[in-house]
Amino acid sequence: MLKHLKMSNVGPSPKMEMELAPRLNLIAGDNGLGKSFLLDLAWWALTRRWLREVNTKMLSGYPVKPRNTKEKATLEFSLSAKTKSAVRYESTYNPRDEAWAGKAGRPWNLGLVIYAHSDGGFSVWDPARNYWKKKGNVDVQERLPAYVFTASEVWDGLWVDEDGQRRTPICNGLLYDWASWIREKGKEADAMERALRQLSPPTDDSSQLRPGPLMRLSVNDARDIPSIQTSYADAVPILHASSGIRRVVAFAYMMTWTWKEHRLAAEQLGEEATTQVTLLVDEVESHLHPRWQRVILRSLMELAAVLHHQAQVQLLVATHSPMVMASVESWFDEEQDALFHLKLRERQVLLEQMPWSKQGDVVNWLVSDLFGLEQGRSLEAEKAIEAAEAWMRGERSALPNGLDSQDTIHQELLRVLAGHDHFWPRWIVSTQKGRLT
Repeated sequence: MLKHLKMSNVGPSPKMEMELAPRLNLIAGDNGLGKSFLLDLAWWALTRRWLREVNTKMLSGYPVKPRNTKEKATLEFSLSAKTKSAVRYESTYNPRDEAWAGKAGRPWNLGLVIYAHSDGGFSVWDPARNYWKKKGNVDVQERLPAYVFTASEVWDGLWVDEDGQRRTPICNGLLYDWASWIREKGKEADAMERALRQLSPPTDDSSQLRPGPLMRLSVNDARDIPSIQTSYADAVPILHASSGIRRVVAFAYMMTWTWKEHRLAAEQLGEEATTQVTLLVDEVESHLHPRWQRVILRSLMELAAVLHHQAQVQLLVATHSPMVMASVESWFDEEQDALFHLKLRERQVLLEQMPWSKQGDVVNWLVSDLFGLEQGRSLEAEKAIEAAEAWMRGERSALPNGLDSQDTIHQELLRVLAGHDHFWPRWIVSTQKGRLT
């Protein structure tokens, strides 16, 4: 498990440091402040490879470089395992080599790492399949350092060049594998069906994802395409499903495929399967309706525990969603979980671990320190209410142009507020008192 991350002279801030919790780590903050950067750094710490180094088709995951090449830049982290004490590692940037120097040899991480990218791609590091040895201080590659999939490669398969001579299939892809599992009616098909059920909202049968029959898209397409049952049809080709459904199906597939291949590799090597799994998820709410956002985190954690038998599961999750935050209130445990906030102060990005505090509902999360909105309304409604409150306080000089009288404010409130908005009683009572006086 990843215990500690520290960086100096890299990223959006001169220094950042975080002590990670063993189960759930939530990272929130405005766009551009470094949430994805922290996840990329966590991936590097666990695998010692930047995503773009492994797959040049990636649009993100480039190697990190110093803010100032004239100053020392370091990346530090520590890992722990069930059977070992914590191991600390430090890497220093070498400007001439444009590389991060450190100890040679395979990563210390002994567990599976699955990274779900915000664009639909996935990356996997498997201790049974991805490692290297060292001769002296030189890394000698024996197998691929990681499997890094673009969004299309998740669906269509991942192939790599070996010695520049032949193409080797690393993964057949979701479409081919799922169709094969359905035809074989084996344990992978059962695992995929169970994963889809686990990731679906539990509220009613209509939202449960269930596999349908194999289908053809056209007479010129020879592929058997998996389908899903929906509330309105017995079979919809998965390629015709919504972005949100496709992302959930991709989650189910990558976690099922990763465990299947890890188990087979461990058996071939005569080793025990891993007992540690780290999930990195960027924008976990991406494409998902609030009904799905409300269950996705708990579902991912429980699915990992089911697929990876008796494994300790650690999640690092970046989110912009107040619904996701509200969804964890019933099970967040400060002994096992942590909340981190990236914020901007005086043109400097700060990373802080926030004390856990329940907010009660989505609106309260919106106006909490984590998201920082003044109100959970439209911007126009917020301005109208601010003008109304200034009027009620008698602060006429604070009123903006166009909202400088009781009548203009009232007309704007009528335009932007719902009839049942809870601000209306305050405004009506205040204006009636003004008439009486």
